[in-house]
Amino acid sequence: MAMAPLLGRAFSLRTWALSSFLASTTLVLSACQAPSAVAQRSVKKIESHCPQGYVDMLNGKCSTLGMMTHTVQAIDGRSCPSGWVDVGGGYCRKR
Repeated sequence: MAMAPLLGRAFSLRTWALSSFLASTTLVLSACQAPSAVAQRSVKKIESHCPQGYVDMLNGKCSTLGMMTHTVQAIDGRSCPSGWVDVGGGYCRKR
């Protein structure tokens, strides 16, 4: 008779642990996704030069110095999708 409450407690602890793990995993995965088509003031330097409108910060990044934001995405050697223009440096900018 004394075993039933212990089994219920163990089950609820496992359920709580699993739900906590899933919630934290979801947060980590959503934070790690690269913002491929979001307006950026600073982007990672992919090629030897920065995209048009960006200044080389000499730390592996290119920045607009807060003057403006562009919606850019890395193209990884492919051509730009429809509605995007190649701005150099391995990036396309939304028109």
